[in-house]
Amino acid sequence: MVASTGRNKVELTQVVSRDPEVHSGDLVFSGTRVPVETLVAFLITGSSIEEFLESFPTVERWQVESYLALSLEVIDHLLLERLRAA
Repeated sequence: MVASTGRNKVELTQVVSRDPEVHSGDLVFSGTRVPVETLVAFLITGSSIEEFLESFPTVERWQVESYLALSLEVIDHLLLERLRAA
């Protein structure tokens, strides 16, 4: 799967990964041990992306932006599928 970051396209494996030996198999930002769930928790509590990146400097901004963009695409796809099935 390919995520789009502006004009650039990146492979999903560059954005996130899952390995049973890394953080108990949780979905993490590739090349780090930072769970994606941590980003979501930061955003839910009102923290900014900048605050997240300051707290987890091993995660790159483009990874966060790609993950969020891809998440929106997946949600849109699921909603469209649900509407078609109705």
